[in-house]
Amino acid sequence: MTTMTTTTTLELSPSPGSWVAVCEEARLIPGRGVAALLPDGRQAAVFRDRSGRTYAIDNRDPFTGAQVLSRGLVGSAGGRAFVASPLLKQRFDLETGRCLDDDEVAVAVYPVRSI
Repeated sequence: MTTMTTTTTLELSPSPGSWVAVCEEARLIPGRGVAALLPDGRQAAVFRDRSGRTYAIDNRDPFTGAQVLSRGLVGSAGGRAFVASPLLKQRFDLETGRCLDDDEVAVAVYPVRSI
C-alpha cells in the first residue's frame, strides 16, 4: 500500500489580487527567515515564529539598503513578533512592518496564506 504525502505551499500577495508561491510551508524553520524573489524583482523576507504563525515583509533594510532582513533575529516585545536587522539591529514588527526603534520608518508587509 502506498501513502500519499500532501504538501502545503506558502504563498504571499505582493499586490492586491495576486498570489505568488514561495515555498513548501514545512521548509520554514521557526525563528529563522527565508528570502523570496518576487516577480517584479523585489524581495520578501518570510518567517515562521515559534507559535507557528507566518509573516512576510520586505527584505530590504531601509537603514542600509541591503537585502538582509530575512537573516535577522526573530524575537518578541510586548507580545509582538519582530525581526531585528542583522546589520544595525533595528527591530521591525512582523505584523505591521513598523520599525520599533524609529516611528518614522516602516517596511512593506505582505499577506500570507497556506494552500
